[in-house]
Amino acid sequence: MYNAFFQLTRSPFEVSPDPSLFYATAQHQEALAGLYYGIRTGKGFMVLTGEVGTGKTLVLRCLQELLDKNRVAYAYVFNPRLSSQQFLAYVAEDLGLSPHPTAKSDLLIGLSRLLIERHQHGVATVLVVEEAQHLTPIVLEEIRLLTNLETTRGKLLQILLAGQPELEAKLDSPALRQLKQRVTLWFRLRLLTEQETSDYVRCRLRLAGDKSGQIFSPASHEWVYRYSQGTPRLINTLCDNAMMSAFALRKGQVTPELIEEAALDLGMKRASANGRSVASGVRWQVGGDAHEEEGAGFAAVLEARDPGSHGYREPDSAAKEDNE
Repeated sequence: MYNAFFQLTRSPFEVSPDPSLFYATAQHQEALAGLYYGIRTGKGFMVLTGEVGTGKTLVLRCLQELLDKNRVAYAYVFNPRLSSQQFLAYVAEDLGLSPHPTAKSDLLIGLSRLLIERHQHGVATVLVVEEAQHLTPIVLEEIRLLTNLETTRGKLLQILLAGQPELEAKLDSPALRQLKQRVTLWFRLRLLTEQETSDYVRCRLRLAGDKSGQIFSPASHEWVYRYSQGTPRLINTLCDNAMMSAFALRKGQVTPELIEEAALDLGMKRASANGRSVASGVRWQVGGDAHEEEGAGFAAVLEARDPGSHGYREPDSAAKEDNE
């Protein structure tokens, strides 16, 4: 509604996870590159966690784009509130095993044959589960058993679980210790820092066609951070509402007053100027040291990022073929 007024080509703060509006902080870029590298090198089992609204789904959407472009098949489970039988049937259907058997044993045999066939044709296969904190222990055990599908050279199915921090607590339970031991890559997304929040707002506006860089006053960025506390989803909602107010009042710039008004309407609470500091994202590998050549491959994917922009770039061909 306000796009024409601010001379924008699109809405900058849509809450839907659009890869074309991806603002690649160091931690988001590292998670994206690391997950893609883990899939291409057959790491087997990976986890992505973060609080609500920190950008997990957007990272997964960007990852999907990379997989689509690089001969990687995947099943995407976005509603994991399923029984073990329903879960396996959904995965089989999404991977193209159709018509799929109804008996569990036949389902597993069919999946195994499909994965072996794809592996023989050089096609990697990934299972991505979003909102994985809702998975029951029984379904998580089924996922563990799926990691047993392998050849002498590697896993037939790469698995990525993405969810809120409750997923970590669930994987810490003694009953799931065997599953946690299989995690080879784990990424946590933190909230944005104040500088990252400011850069995020500017980046989204620029990607939406802003050429002036003046739609948000310099002082307004601090207030965006104080109310959103660095949560990307809240940044989007707050900025969108503030721009709507500016448009309604025919004001060409979003000011701290408009940010505060929008925040109060949304029921947001403001953090103090000395509020908690927010650490950047940290990646670590579980289950042993990476081989030297694997570390070089991971670095190549990270270096494929264009340091002059905030979007992500597809890894170059050398990185794609690394360790295949």
